[in-house]
Amino acid sequence: MAYTAEISRNAPSCLFFLIDQSGSMGDPFGEAKRRKADGVADAINRLLQNLVIKCAKPEGVRDYYEIGALGYGSKLHLGFGGALTGRELAALSEVAVSPARIEERTKKVDDGAGGLIDQATKLPVWFESVAHGGTPMSKAFDTAHGILEKWVAAHPASFPPIIINITDGESTDGDPTRAAEGLKALATQDGNALLFNMYLSAQGKPVEFPASDEALADIYAKKLFALSSELPSYMREIAQQEGFPVEFGSRGFVANADMVSVIRFLDIGTRPSNLR
Repeated sequence: MAYTAEISRNAPSCLFFLIDQSGSMGDPFGEAKRRKADGVADAINRLLQNLVIKCAKPEGVRDYYEIGALGYGSKLHLGFGGALTGRELAALSEVAVSPARIEERTKKVDDGAGGLIDQATKLPVWFESVAHGGTPMSKAFDTAHGILEKWVAAHPASFPPIIINITDGESTDGDPTRAAEGLKALATQDGNALLFNMYLSAQGKPVEFPASDEALADIYAKKLFALSSELPSYMREIAQQEGFPVEFGSRGFVANADMVSVIRFLDIGTRPSNLR
């Protein structure tokens, strides 16, 4: 059965994020009316922070993963800043100590007397919010293929790469099907690379991990659904535990969801089943 390889320091896996940074990502999204680009950047930065914590041991952060990010808008650029600028992939221990900056935030916490107070907190920022230009999704998929092709060749026995693409619209450089299928054709001995897609749109009702495209409101959602990989069995189990009505054939695709669902989608799509 595929997708059962243990993820370890000797046999890490790879997480790769493709982030739409086109001009429309500057539009407000959801009830909070935050920019899509801001919400997505926050979600990715929090995911990376949680992943670092999850993989931290007394001797330090274990390199269970190599991480990459590619933003695509007015230009394509590797997504991390600071000391990781220009890096296609970085080991998780490098990511842990190399945020581009630390941002001060506040959050509401229980004051112990039935009320809420503001508490200062710090958020490491690896991925910045950008919204400018078109949506060269095909080129982004092709660029990711070149990076991950090398990774697969160097890690033939590892759990295959997981690619998460977050976008709010149509590819502006042609039909991305060929490039997406090329990405999914990359494989280790444990299975093909997994491509998951999140579509941020104000059209239609939220749809999470569907097994068909019947409930999808527009052609762009249907296209991204068709490009998305089916969830491996262990991810279906995780999604069921989180309350999602998944079934055999459910795909790694979410449409029109709020930012809470973005975070849940990222967590389920990247949560390991077998670290050691």
